[in-house]
Amino acid sequence: MIYITSHISIDEREIQQAFIRSSGPGGQNVNKVATAVKLRFDVMNSRSLSDDVRRRLIRLAGRRMTEDGVLIIDARRFRTQERNRQDSMRRLVELVRKAAEKPKPRRRTKPTLASKRKRLETKRHRSGIKRMRRTFSRSEI
Repeated sequence: MIYITSHISIDEREIQQAFIRSSGPGGQNVNKVATAVKLRFDVMNSRSLSDDVRRRLIRLAGRRMTEDGVLIIDARRFRTQERNRQDSMRRLVELVRKAAEKPKPRRRTKPTLASKRKRLETKRHRSGIKRMRRTFSRSEI
């Protein structure tokens, strides 16, 4: 079990990790050893997530989410397989933890009277500046 919050934990059997060859640093070793990790987590069919957390996670994941509802995380930052595995798990936990936070409801507010007056005064000032820049023809004078 992977514990995300006090209420959410993900069964390790729901997560699949595949090792692939990584580009980047590693010298000759980069062509021989599969150090990059591709983590797959089926968000749509996960029993560990509630519906609202699932919706927020899908929205947060963006392009990392497939059409089938599978979250894919590529970890290739480090040279070793184990560090990339830990990095992919950390990123998954971080993403689910962020999705578990309920968004604060937005309260509609009205602009204050002072801010309205200041905005109109600024508009009047700009208008005056632009009026002074105009060129006058002989007929207008």
